[in-house]
Amino acid sequence: MKWKASAVMCSAAACFWLAACEGKSDPKAEAPPPAKVERVEDRSIFETDKPEQFSLVTAEPHLAVRQLKVTGTVAPDVARSVPAISVATGRVVSIEARLGDSVKKGQLLLRVQSADLSAAFSDYRKALSDEQLSRTQFERAKLLYDKGAISLNDLQVAEDADAKAKVDVENTTERVRVLGGTIDHPSSIVEIRAPIAGVITDQQVTNAAGVAGLGSPNPFTISDLSRVWILCDVLENDLGSVRVGEKVEVRLNAFPDKVLTGVIGNIGAILDPNLRAAKVRIEVNNPGLMRPGMFVTATFFGKTQETRVQVSATAVLHLHDQDWVYIPLGGKKFRRISVKGGDMLPNGKQEVLSGLDAGQRVVGNALEFQNSVEQ
Repeated sequence: MKWKASAVMCSAAACFWLAACEGKSDPKAEAPPPAKVERVEDRSIFETDKPEQFSLVTAEPHLAVRQLKVTGTVAPDVARSVPAISVATGRVVSIEARLGDSVKKGQLLLRVQSADLSAAFSDYRKALSDEQLSRTQFERAKLLYDKGAISLNDLQVAEDADAKAKVDVENTTERVRVLGGTIDHPSSIVEIRAPIAGVITDQQVTNAAGVAGLGSPNPFTISDLSRVWILCDVLENDLGSVRVGEKVEVRLNAFPDKVLTGVIGNIGAILDPNLRAAKVRIEVNNPGLMRPGMFVTATFFGKTQETRVQVSATAVLHLHDQDWVYIPLGGKKFRRISVKGGDMLPNGKQEVLSGLDAGQRVVGNALEFQNSVEQ
């Protein structure tokens, strides 16, 4: 009986142990399956069934003068910009020209009603009246002195008064002229006229506005745009490529087919700390197309030549704002690589500034190849 009891207890213990083992989880069994890495096809490689139908061309070396292209804006020549000012204070009664108008020298721009001019005319008339009286008294004093009726001192006093009266007339006449009036036409209205011929590039006055004389902004600024400035930012590392007096090729963004020639007039002595660039001023004769604020591209030419690469212009594909060429990899495969295209050259050639070496072979017609592999 004892043996049977012992056997029952061992059997129960074994069952309990097995149950405990079955309830315990296995870490390896619960772990996620290992990641499976799949090789993605290289999208820059293209395959064609008939590679022989696409002719290949060889990139050739090309000697060219180093060029530096920067953007700039058209600005009036400061030396050719003249303000139309009003020395007299007053109120604007009429405006005869507007911002952007072309005006001739002496053309009426605006009229200002001024108390200053009225006071100046009043002083002039008083000085003129005093001068006439002093002249009459001096002539009478000379007559009396010749007859011995007055002393020499009295004659000299009359002469001095007459001289001072003439000075007062001259001063008041000049004041009327400076304020914008004329003694022949007494009026409180000042007429502001264009000092030079040109285009009104700034206007700081409106109808019924007050004019505070020299202490206020200039009512108008007139610029002679027959010769203008182009202001460019040239990076610090490129300043060695520009020199005062050298010629520059200028292309207007609005008229890309028009090529103008300018001369470097000044290179800024101070760098912009944010851009690390200096202002370069180019002076250009304006054929009538250039307007202040226009964007331009200026090309500076270096003194030495450098070797670049040229290929057939049809071998360069412009796609997604980038330039590409196709190079053969052997068999039926070709690789598309990014390059930096340059200027167009004679005989249907184009410069390649980077991304392609001389001697490399590329597909001669990149657009035709691209269209065939996308079908």
